[in-house]
Amino acid sequence: MKKKKKIEEVPFENPIDSDKITENPHNLEYGHHSGSALIKPDDEGKLKSRALKAMDHQTDMQLGQIYEQMKLLASQAQKLNERKKISEFIYKAEARFEPFINHTYHLYKRKKGSYLLSLIGPRQWGKSKTEFEFVASVKLLADHTWEIIEKNDNVEFNG
Repeated sequence: MKKKKKIEEVPFENPIDSDKITENPHNLEYGHHSGSALIKPDDEGKLKSRALKAMDHQTDMQLGQIYEQMKLLASQAQKLNERKKISEFIYKAEARFEPFINHTYHLYKRKKGSYLLSLIGPRQWGKSKTEFEFVASVKLLADHTWEIIEKNDNVEFNG
């Protein structure tokens, strides 16, 4: 029989320096082996440039929305002011009837300068010549202001 030699177990010593290895390579800021994906630091100027472009686009879009809202409000204010002015003209005008809410009436200017509120529309006079200049067709609203349905663009409301 042969005698078996006892092999002394020598503790394993890693040839790689322990300062250069990690248990969690996914936490490293760089690739931990030659097959790792390229990790390149971001260019701070590019990041800021993209952020500024996105910010400019977003704020310009919001400013555009606000501008459209302002235009709508200005248009509504102008129409309301026009309703107020024509209402003043109508209440100073001669009317030989009581106007009813949601009915259409017609405002005319006489050659002498006074105003007349009529039930007869500008196309309903027939062949008779009138001494009136058509100003506007209006509808009485529930708040007793007048909505302009049709207007003679040649007439200005200067009060």
